[in-house]
Amino acid sequence: MMMPPLNGPVQLTAFGEFMMRLHSAGSQRFLQTQEYKAYYAGAEANACVLLSRLGIPTRYITRVPDNDIALAGIQQLQSHGVATGHVIYGGEKLGLYFTEPGNHLRPTRVIYDRAGSSYAELQPGMIDWKKALHNTAYFHWSGVAAAVSQSAADVCAEALAVAKENGVIISADFNYRSTLWRYGKKASDIMPALLQYSEVVVADLDAAAIYYGIKTAEGASLEDRFKQCSDALRKRLPAMRTLAMSFRKTEGLMHDYSGAMMHQGQYYFTAGYRLPFITDQIGTGDAFTAGLLYGLMNDLPPQAVIEFAMACGALKQSVQGDWAIINKQEVEQFMQQGASGRIIR
Repeated sequence: MMMPPLNGPVQLTAFGEFMMRLHSAGSQRFLQTQEYKAYYAGAEANACVLLSRLGIPTRYITRVPDNDIALAGIQQLQSHGVATGHVIYGGEKLGLYFTEPGNHLRPTRVIYDRAGSSYAELQPGMIDWKKALHNTAYFHWSGVAAAVSQSAADVCAEALAVAKENGVIISADFNYRSTLWRYGKKASDIMPALLQYSEVVVADLDAAAIYYGIKTAEGASLEDRFKQCSDALRKRLPAMRTLAMSFRKTEGLMHDYSGAMMHQGQYYFTAGYRLPFITDQIGTGDAFTAGLLYGLMNDLPPQAVIEFAMACGALKQSVQGDWAIINKQEVEQFMQQGASGRIIR
């Protein structure tokens, strides 16, 4: 379905690296496969696609090479209603990553090829952030955006300063990727300063430990650990008004997927979903984030916000590729009925 073109102000502008994902065909390992499926990807782009499909006007900013491979991906973003007029072009390489599907015995594997990409070579001053953030309510980014190079981290700082100056609500996903931090700095050296103005935060317990040294009681329930982490993060992120996390546990062939949110000092939890089958887990967190932002932007009651976010994250796991190609009606139906194998005629 072609989404309508974006006119007028946007509710969310997002910034990060746009990539191509090459996924080992079938269930084969890297050492077996003779073909790959190609998907376009990027944490912030993933969130923009779903938000646009839910009716939220979005704008996406990145730097890609001026070639047909990158252009094809930008056109796909546009087809979902994402505004791309502030994408800049330059450099020689689109970032890549390769994935090998896991199963119930071994995990999915990821190999990145992002060094020297157009985005990694982005420099401060290349993007006019006052224009890029004009007429937008939210600015969204993630830890991946700062992980690939010092200059990319510097551009993140540049964008966040303009967003803060102009009263834009800053949304951040911790999104720690251990294999990306290779430019001589640790995540804990860079991320705390960049995160300090964040009002809406999506995180996980491991990333909070890496960025801030926050430890929670491993023997405690996920709800208690979330509260412990939230209390510690609120001391370090004074602007934070909303914190959300999703949790996954596997029991045999079933996946238990649940979530938690702190909003304005109050805690909200979901019973979650038991998912009998997973098509593709990659992009789940970005769909969860998009659902969270949708709920906040539409002033849903807090419990409804986290429930909607959970449904988005759960449904994404039924869709191949990084983007949650779903709509609001499907999300609401899933919230009411749960997983279904029925045929809709």
